[in-house]
Amino acid sequence: MTERTSRTVLLRGGSVYSPADPFATAMLVEGDHVAWVGSDGAAEAYTDVADEIVELDGALVTPAFVDAHVHATSAGLALTGLDLTGCPSLDEALARIAEFVRAARGPGAPSGVLIGHGWDETGWPEGRPPTPAELDAAADGAALYLSRTDVHSALASTALRALTPGLDALPGHTGTGTLTRDAHHAVRRAALAHLTEEQRRAAQRAALTRAASLGIGAVHECAGPDISSEQDLTALLTLAGQGDTPEVFGYWGELGGVEAARRLGAVGAGGDLFVDGALGSHTACLHTPYEDAPHTGTAYLSAEQIADHVEACTEAGLQAGFHAIGDAALTAVLDGVRAAADRVGAARVKALRHRVEHAEALDDKAVAAFVELGLVASVQPAFDAAWGGPDGMYAQRLGAERAARLNPFAALLRAGVPLAFGSDAPVTALDPWGTVRAAAFHRTPEHRISVRAAFTAHTRGGWRALGRDQDGVLVPGAVASFAVWATGDLVVQTPDSRVAGWSTDPRSGTPGLPDLSPGRPLPVCLRTVVRGRTVHLA
Repeated sequence: MTERTSRTVLLRGGSVYSPADPFATAMLVEGDHVAWVGSDGAAEAYTDVADEIVELDGALVTPAFVDAHVHATSAGLALTGLDLTGCPSLDEALARIAEFVRAARGPGAPSGVLIGHGWDETGWPEGRPPTPAELDAAADGAALYLSRTDVHSALASTALRALTPGLDALPGHTGTGTLTRDAHHAVRRAALAHLTEEQRRAAQRAALTRAASLGIGAVHECAGPDISSEQDLTALLTLAGQGDTPEVFGYWGELGGVEAARRLGAVGAGGDLFVDGALGSHTACLHTPYEDAPHTGTAYLSAEQIADHVEACTEAGLQAGFHAIGDAALTAVLDGVRAAADRVGAARVKALRHRVEHAEALDDKAVAAFVELGLVASVQPAFDAAWGGPDGMYAQRLGAERAARLNPFAALLRAGVPLAFGSDAPVTALDPWGTVRAAAFHRTPEHRISVRAAFTAHTRGGWRALGRDQDGVLVPGAVASFAVWATGDLVVQTPDSRVAGWSTDPRSGTPGLPDLSPGRPLPVCLRTVVRGRTVHLA
């Protein structure tokens, strides 16, 4: 059971991050809305009407985070099952796989396909993934699916391949063990189709519980026929509808899937509607070949197909969206959206704020096109933290010069492109403050943005991507979705020290946020409240 939402709660004795009062130390919540923010002294007037008084003891209150790109079931399976993220070697990965299989066969273990995630051969001394024989030896006859860290390629044991008819004839089946493209999509569908309902429920609950514990009040679930299933999305939306988790807004990534999106209760026909793949799997679509492979990746959709989808969505009044990482994929998206705008009118296209997920390889011309077409950039700063820099995976794939141009958050912000931050969990972990830090301390200094701008992209930005400009801020009348944090001193951090110096002066009226300098501990979530209901209490 969740608490009733008609209660009046007074929080006092802390810091409230609010544009209504940059020095606020107290907040009053009535039901599911913020009623007032102000000083502790003024809060005394509300003590008699409050059903509950929360003594903050110096804690920080902020709007709850919005993770604008997640895959809840897969993220939950990584939390409850085998997570190979950070595994140091092939040998260690095989040992962990074998141990996971043994544990999964214990008493009370689920009977479905076993699923793991997170392997990344680029950091292993062996420099390669397991061979089919090595994987089968570790799996010991189990049907096992292991997605690469970017979820655009995978390993599958022989037992799982047997559950995927016609697999060896599909593009992306090379016989080397690693599956990409259509072969990967087929084996992933087979794996998820063989999950038990118990496995699915436990994974989804684990993901949403983890999100709540991190101060996340809403997530955008990027579902679709090649990444999950209709059953998976409807089960997740049903779970979130119980009211004791973060809110879930579903996207359905199927070409021409307007009616399916509406039938499923999705807010858009997009999300992971793949125009290309990912850099780590050599499937992001590029204009010029990879530095370490003699090809330009994979194109899943043409500009004409994109135009038709955007036109259909615009005519239906439904937001469209596409997964596009490589520069050639982004060119296809921009050409397609522009063609749709020519057909139905630029104003109608811009009004729906169609989305581009990831949008990594952008140049100045592409950034300007985002502005022209009213596109939202749904981006993941943790990608740069994980794979950026002169020695990172991006540099391996593209060379240092091209890699340094990826994820240009500052250019997008300067141009006025709406930013919505997310994790793409399980590709990178649910970690909102870590995401803000990654944007503020981008591995390429020219792409850095202020902590305040990054925080806004991870709170209001997620709501603006949904067309809800009024949400994601703590002011009277706003939805009471917020988080309470134990943290150190509050500061203003920007890439320009002159701005930071003025902004921390009390005369500037700029509210502070936690110091996210690398190496410092991140804030700890004490409480998460969604529409007046507490969904996490430390």
